[in-house]
Amino acid sequence: MFEKIMQNVCEKKPLIHCITNAVTMNDCANAVLAVKGSPIMADDEKEVEEITSICQGLVLNIGTLNQRTIASMIKAGKKANALGHPVILDPVGAGASSLRNECIQQLLDEVKMTVIRGNISEIKAIALNTSTTRGVDASEEDAIDENNRDDVIAFAKRLSQKTGAVISISGAIDVIANEKEAYLIQNGCPQMSLITGTGCMLSAITGVYVSANTESVLLAVACATAIMGYSGELAFQRIQQEQLGIGSLRVYLMDYLYLMDFHRLEEGLKVERR
Repeated sequence: MFEKIMQNVCEKKPLIHCITNAVTMNDCANAVLAVKGSPIMADDEKEVEEITSICQGLVLNIGTLNQRTIASMIKAGKKANALGHPVILDPVGAGASSLRNECIQQLLDEVKMTVIRGNISEIKAIALNTSTTRGVDASEEDAIDENNRDDVIAFAKRLSQKTGAVISISGAIDVIANEKEAYLIQNGCPQMSLITGTGCMLSAITGVYVSANTESVLLAVACATAIMGYSGELAFQRIQQEQLGIGSLRVYLMDYLYLMDFHRLEEGLKVERR
């Protein structure tokens, strides 16, 4: 199912413009490189339209939000829309502050998003105007599990219909949906949450995969999510074997992102189509 999606990334090596979280910018750039894409990290309002014009995709991440980058994101987003480039929104910390909520609403009003990717609390904040987020982390009460996953799928499909974007919700069970169908991904491990920026990295990788597969956005998002999750699993297995800590988990995660191919992914893939 994902073999052609991965081949397209290797062949096209898309250039991705990231206006992203200053805390995780370096890891996002390296993650894009690891999965065979190419990153440009540019956020000055005076150049974002030009930079976006030479790229194949745009990732907007509000993790370290400020007034300067809001204008840059809107300019870059409108330019990407005009060029027909995919735009991925990572609404980090949605619901945590009025500024974040207002920025997200402005972005959704002025820029057509191809993918909206976040944890369940962030996505609920967008859809329901709630505030259950723990800063930039999901609330435990929102966790996706076997008991509520059908409800989350239905919720994601409704939000996709409303926004026109593929909705990608990260958690112990990842839910990726458009208005008609969904994929459940159960790759990953809890220890990934101990590394700052795994969600930001996933959004950047999603930008690579969607930009190389614009005719198969839902599949591309599911594939990127599975790759990130399984790379994390393999990295955690490695540090357990070597009795190492989360600093090494971060390094091995990047290693396995680089080493991942379809045959390795196939060995550990946990995916369900709904």
